[in-house]
Amino acid sequence: MSCANSAAPQRRSAVGVGASASTAGASASAAAGGSCDPLRSLKPPAHMPTPGGTMPSGTAMERIVARGRLIVGVDQNTYLFGYRDSDTGQLDGLDIDLVREISRALFGRPDRVQFKAVPSAQRIGILQSGQVDLVAHSMTITCERMQQVLFSSDYLDSGQRVLVTDTSPVKTLADLAGQKVCTARGTTSLTELQRARPAVRLVTVSDWTDCLLLLQQGEVAAVSTTDNVLAGLSAQDPATRITGPRFTYEPHGIAVPKTTPELVRFINGVLANLRTSGRLRALHERWLGPYGDFYPPAPRYRD
Repeated sequence: MSCANSAAPQRRSAVGVGASASTAGASASAAAGGSCDPLRSLKPPAHMPTPGGTMPSGTAMERIVARGRLIVGVDQNTYLFGYRDSDTGQLDGLDIDLVREISRALFGRPDRVQFKAVPSAQRIGILQSGQVDLVAHSMTITCERMQQVLFSSDYLDSGQRVLVTDTSPVKTLADLAGQKVCTARGTTSLTELQRARPAVRLVTVSDWTDCLLLLQQGEVAAVSTTDNVLAGLSAQDPATRITGPRFTYEPHGIAVPKTTPELVRFINGVLANLRTSGRLRALHERWLGPYGDFYPPAPRYRD
């Protein structure tokens, strides 16, 4: 199915309240033996290079500018984050806007980007193979993923919930025991559903719009993923609703290969400037304002 266009999203009910960042960070760290903090990223540089100017010698930023474009793995099927506008044919969404800000910081203009659409299950692989410079794809920061890639500071907070039709009696995940629930392959949502008790019957797909179609056709009883993604699905079908409390806490980051930590620091500098200027808040309001507050806590850094 085609995604909605980029006009102002229709207002629906807020998506609810999630667990605290401190609780989530503590839980994740404990799970990794105290060695992991998914909310702590590399410290940005003390001084950012001039946009469109000379980048530090020998860095990923210098190579990207010399190439003339930033290559980024993105989604093209998740409304509000990374989707193809049916009117213009262009990619749009919060993740796409953040990539354009990174391009602006590198080149002095927002349009020096080559987008590569990638399914959720291939996000880490495309980074490790060197096909892209970074991935901006509504990606949850986890300790397991931090063993494979680097993440920017948290730019969006969400949690997993459930999407059902308006006529469904389901109120929480527990109400779906033994029923078919759709989620995407290669996601933290799938991992959580595999642990769910009582158990649900999993149906996995490549893209979230496939889940919405299955829900509309009555092939599944629900869709479950982070509520920021569910907000985009619900916006495309007013006959659906998000229900139940969050049962995970999921900070989101931009992913970068482990071989280019200087690029993570640069991206964190871009995000810090967006916070200071109010631009990050404005982007959240543009894309997510009608659906709840997904704005992240203040960033935490490590050397």
